[in-house]
Amino acid sequence: MSNPVLGLVGDIGATHARFALLHRDGTLTPARVFACADFADIAEAITDYLAKEARAEKPVAGALAIAAAVVGEQVKMTNHPWSFSVGELRKRLGLDRLRVINDFAANALSIPELCESDLLQVGTGSPEADAPVAIIGPGSGLGVGALLPDRGSPIALASEGGHVTMPAADMHEAAVLDLLRQRFEHVSAERVLSGPGLVNLYTALCALAGETPAPLGPAQIADPGIGKEHPQAAAALSMFCAMLGTVAGNLALTLGARGGVYIAGGIVPKLGRTFAESAFRARFEAKGRFGDYLKNIPTYVVVRPLPALLGAARLLREC
Repeated sequence: MSNPVLGLVGDIGATHARFALLHRDGTLTPARVFACADFADIAEAITDYLAKEARAEKPVAGALAIAAAVVGEQVKMTNHPWSFSVGELRKRLGLDRLRVINDFAANALSIPELCESDLLQVGTGSPEADAPVAIIGPGSGLGVGALLPDRGSPIALASEGGHVTMPAADMHEAAVLDLLRQRFEHVSAERVLSGPGLVNLYTALCALAGETPAPLGPAQIADPGIGKEHPQAAAALSMFCAMLGTVAGNLALTLGARGGVYIAGGIVPKLGRTFAESAFRARFEAKGRFGDYLKNIPTYVVVRPLPALLGAARLLREC
């Protein structure tokens, strides 16, 4: 007998949409990944997925994690043209229920579902029970979320913290940000801590060095091997890791995230040892009188693929 389907879960970013089916026993089918650019709208992508995956039994409910500020009925993605009405999408898909949440709220919900092998700790510190937890993740954009303790189930906090103003920790970073301010009205953390942000850092460093940038994309700049041939690419990756430490430390202080800070997204989990040996943790702790406070807060890289699907599944089970 086939495992009965409860619902559809999805993790939709600016580049890729990932979907899976949640069975009534709590298990998820292997995720399938689609290029957003291949579809006119989100309904078309989901319909295509269901036609391929859910032939025997259609889901009755859905939970979608999406890279957008989810406020009210109408959802518009931040770094992709898709927009939709939650109610109209539910009707078009024939679902009884549909929940749509920010992707990093879903990532936050996934944290209690993770096991030790899903995480790589960078630096020292131990999590404090019943304390806030923060999550941040550079990808096509910069996602930020949190999990707040509650007497019952923890509460996921949706955030647009990726759009805070990016601070400079030294004169070299200040020079880079000054150059970027000539291009952008507002230099947010996302302008440097994302795939496009890696390119922004690389081109700015080349300009400061009087060099012509090579046509390198985010994946190439994030490849330590490329840095041997292109020193400014290596410098950009190094600055990226350090700046992420600054922002992650700010987030930990803002939230009092003594339960830990988790780094997800599409870039950092692929860096492995390069990230662990970078200036990230030193910069995370470099907060003057509160350095000792931050030394006690652990930082983890989420190495499990697609944790937002776990969070969406949890939301679907609880709603």
